[in-house]
Amino acid sequence: MYIFSADATARKDIDEDVKAGKTVPFIVYINFTDLFGAEQLCKIYLMRAGFTDINISKRKGVPASLLEDKRVVAADKALSEALEGGYHIQMYDDF
Repeated sequence: MYIFSADATARKDIDEDVKAGKTVPFIVYINFTDLFGAEQLCKIYLMRAGFTDINISKRKGVPASLLEDKRVVAADKALSEALEGGYHIQMYDDF
């Protein structure tokens, strides 16, 4: 699994706080074994969510020992969701 820090620009109005053209930061969890593939999936999921001009600024691999530790997985909702569904996207707002 990999965790990415990315910025992306909204193609259209998403809601009242995210208007077309606004760049917003994301943390994206991708449950994939290959870094290149995980990066591509990160970009695809953000594009499907309505964003473009995706810039991945940080990448971090999650050690298998943490993924196997039930306490760690239970304490991190995003990690748990990524393990179950393959990915998790969390947008941060600056307002």
